[in-house]
Amino acid sequence: MIRSLLKIAALLIASVLLYNYFFGTNEEQESSRKIFVQIRGVVTSVGQLVSAEKDKFDAGKYDAALDKLGGVYKAVRTQAHHVDAKLIKRLDELEARKIELEQDLNEIEAVDQQAATTPIGKKKDPKAVVKDTEQTRRKKDLFRELESLVRDSDTLLQAAGK
Repeated sequence: MIRSLLKIAALLIASVLLYNYFFGTNEEQESSRKIFVQIRGVVTSVGQLVSAEKDKFDAGKYDAALDKLGGVYKAVRTQAHHVDAKLIKRLDELEARKIELEQDLNEIEAVDQQAATTPIGKKKDPKAVVKDTEQTRRKKDLFRELESLVRDSDTLLQAAGK
């Protein structure tokens, strides 16, 4: 229901802007031009942000973070004789989450590789656009989970250091 109302509101706003751009008074036309320039700026900024995150993803930003966590877990486990059983159990849980994130990352990278092999001149069908949107959402979710895992790991390391 709310989604429909938002779509209708966006359509009305776009209609008014287009009407003013072509048929409005000079002030209305100038106002519409300014709005279109601002919208173009926002779209460009969002595109640059997505491109930058994709570049970081492609460069292995998440792989490096997961590798570092694996090294930390290994170091904590080697010093496990100083740590109580609760911390060892928590470490096992964190390692399981790390493995799960690595599997998700591998799946995302496989889909990205498959998309990269699509011929350049080929027009994207609507399903591909939905798939791209889903990939972006999965990457955001992966990043949030990775941040959460790092926070939980930090808490574990602080507890282990006491």
